Amino acid sequence: MSTTQSPRSDTRARIIEVALELFASQGYEKTSLREIADRLGVTKAALYYHFKTKDDIVHGIVGSMAAPIDEAIAWGRERPWSPELRDELVRRFAAGMADRAPLLRFFHENQPALRESAAGLEFKDRMLAMIGLIQGPNATFRERLRATVSLFSINSAFFLLKQDDTESGESAAACAEAPPATLAEAMEAAVELALEIASGISAGAAAPAAGATAS
Repeated sequence: MSTTQSPRSDTRARIIEVALELFASQGYEKTSLREIADRLGVTKAALYYHFKTKDDIVHGIVGSMAAPIDEAIAWGRERPWSPELRDELVRRFAAGMADRAPLLRFFHENQPALRESAAGLEFKDRMLAMIGLIQGPNATFRERLRATVSLFSINSAFFLLKQDDTESGESAAACAEAPPATLAEAMEAAVELALEIASGISAGAAAPAAGATAS
């Protein structure tokens, strides 16, 4: 039995790839279905066969590229909270996003257009689920904040990499003595910082210890 993708799935994947590239480079609102079709070298009718609207394409982008987050959430939900679980969730999130930097860049640069879209809300739900697993049960506000900031520190690494890629003129000259980081270097720094921030979360471990009844 053949394990290769069908022409239909190949075309769908190619549409998602090209649309993500265009959305990230020129903005979701400024990109038309016609431009996506032209870049692919297909007719709009062929594009409509797979996606009726730009929102449908964004939903496809999220579904295909957020898989590592879904896997990390499923893994975390099967286990009791512990500091080891907390740290492993951070690492899994970082590893998954390292392979999907365009997704984070896309959401970061198109926040106004996507904030209330179905795909945007789905991605937000995924992030909230990850934060909830990292913070553990009975977390204080400070611990919830730590869980949130730990994940966003990873997102921020991609933002800085994007800035390094686009810097020019005086700002580039000012950074000449400190060359831009590679993706691997950026992720190593981001994970180190994220784990440092998350290390202050202990609510999940502390909760079982509260079993003594009040007198």
